[in-house]
Formats: sequence, structure tokens, C-alpha cells
Amino acid sequence: QQFKLGTDQLGREMLTRLIYGARNTIGIAVATTLLSFAVGVSLGLLAALYRGWLDQILSRAVDVLMSIPSLIFALVLLSIFGSSITSLIIIIALLDSTRVFRLARAVGLNVAVMEYVEVARLRGEGPKWIIAKEILPNVMPPLVAEFGLRFCFVFLTIAALSFLGVGIQPPTADWGSMVRENATLITYGDVTPLLPAGAIALLTVSVNFVVDWFLHATSGLRDER
Repeated sequence: QQFKLGTDQLGREMLTRLIYGARNTIGIAVATTLLSFAVGVSLGLLAALYRGWLDQILSRAVDVLMSIPSLIFALVLLSIFGSSITSLIIIIALLDSTRVFRLARAVGLNVAVMEYVEVARLRGEGPKWIIAKEILPNVMPPLVAEFGLRFCFVFLTIAALSFLGVGIQPPTADWGSMVRENATLITYGDVTPLLPAGAIALLTVSVNFVVDWFLHATSGLRDER
């Protein structure tokens, strides 16, 4: 057989498009997750360190953004600013950074009251140094685990937006848009739409397994023999 996984509705090879779609979908999801963590962790740890009015302003702003369904909000913003890859990354990253902010603030508050942080303040260390050297190393395990979970949510959000036609635009290969483009083939008994859908499910489950393994490895627990 010339095409291992068959062709899509336009006769394009599915295996090649799945590979290119993985590069685009996963690459954009990783970039979006990194940006959301850069924003969320920075603001969350600053709020935990300073507390007071800064914490109140940031927390209330995050509460307002989290009260709006993220998928609907993303659809509205993308319809306003366009569906370019840059807009997609920035909009989803800013919406997702609210969840990261809440976690970073919660774990940061527990560390910011420790004595070694107070000693660093008395030594005259600046907030950047305290966050980078004292707080961040002590909150890395939950943040790394959250990174894996956030990646899954961002990945699924991008795939959903592409399926709805406002995410990654043709002719760029993308798993979500590939499901939409080939959806009509399922009525003819063709399993082509199930290939990108299966790839989405497989990647999500795999990342969750890695996150569970990391949480177990960093918890200090040992398997019973």
C-alpha cells in the first residue's frame, strides 16, 4: 500500500500530515504553556512575597478572568484580534496564566513566611533575588507537575479551537482541524478522522502518566514490594 494511514478528503497523506500536525500543535502548546507559566508564576510569587494591596489587586483581577469560561472568552478574543499563531499563543497563555497564578501564590505564601526568607529580607536582598534563590527552588515540584497538567489543558484548548475553525488555520496541519476537515468521512465507514483524534487522546494520557510518575517520585513514597 502506498499510503500507510490512507489519505484525507483532499487526497493528502495522513501520516505526513499527522507528523507535521504534531510539530505544530505540540510546539504551539509548549510555547503557550511556557508563556503562561512565566506570567503566572512571576505574578503569583510577587503577590505571595509582598501581600497587601498588590496581592489584593492581582487576586481580584484573576478572580474576574476566571469567572468567564476560558473557551468562550478565547473565541471572543480570537474573533476580535484574528486567528494568527501569535494571537493564539498570547490569548490562551494570558487566560491560562490565571490558574498558574493561583497555584504559585498558594505555594508561595507557605514559603514566604519561612525564617530564611525573612533573613534574606533583613540582609537587604531584592525581590528578584528572594524569589529566584529562596522561594522558587522550594516550590518547584508542584509547579513542574502543574506544568504537565496545564500543557494538557492548553493542548486540548488549541485542538478544540482548531476544530471550531478559529485556531490554527489551513493549510497549516493541525490535529484539531484535521478532525474537522475529515469528519464527514466517518459516515462512509472511513476511520481517517479517528487518527488525529486518537493522537490527541494518546498524547494527553501519556503526559498525565508522566505527571503522575513525577509526583510519585518527588513525594518520597516508595512502592511496597
